[in-house]
Amino acid sequence: MSEHETLSESQGEPTRRDFLYLTTGMAGVVGVGSFAWPFIDQMRPDASTLALASIEVDVSSLEPGMSLTAKWRGKPVFIRNRTDKEVEEAKAVALSDLKDPVARNANVAPDAQATDLERSAGEGKENWIVMIGSCTHLGCVPLGQAGDFGGWFCPCHGSHYDTAGRIRKGPAPENLPVPTFSFVSDTVIKIG
Repeated sequence: MSEHETLSESQGEPTRRDFLYLTTGMAGVVGVGSFAWPFIDQMRPDASTLALASIEVDVSSLEPGMSLTAKWRGKPVFIRNRTDKEVEEAKAVALSDLKDPVARNANVAPDAQATDLERSAGEGKENWIVMIGSCTHLGCVPLGQAGDFGGWFCPCHGSHYDTAGRIRKGPAPENLPVPTFSFVSDTVIKIG
């Protein structure tokens, strides 16, 4: 035992100094937490953002061969009522011809193949296709009914997508993603 050490310090029992260290440390943690909370809290989405978590789009005016662009979560969403010819052409594409063989459809299994059916609204609604309209290369918005495959064409860097939104040519690495969507009725699609 040293000359300034007390009996309780030498025996390893808590002292008043230990208590002061502990309470000072806890006060520091509470202080840092209360200081940081406003910064953390501001990162939560506000009510207007949460309200846009899903949208409903009336597609009753879309005849075969027509499309529209809706805005969802700040991104363009392409909705197209494909013609029978477009659907047949998309079905005829061999998976080996595709640059990206994965469907990229939030409504099916993550590893589903990029067949026309897996990219469309499903059995009985193969003519409908819903995709996020941002080129998977650098996020540009492709032009519809354009390009070498009659689907979408991104003029910024030359990516060509077919009528099922699958990348066929150019620098884009992936197919246009299909968001979660469902038909609420025969003429209304709910996205999100």
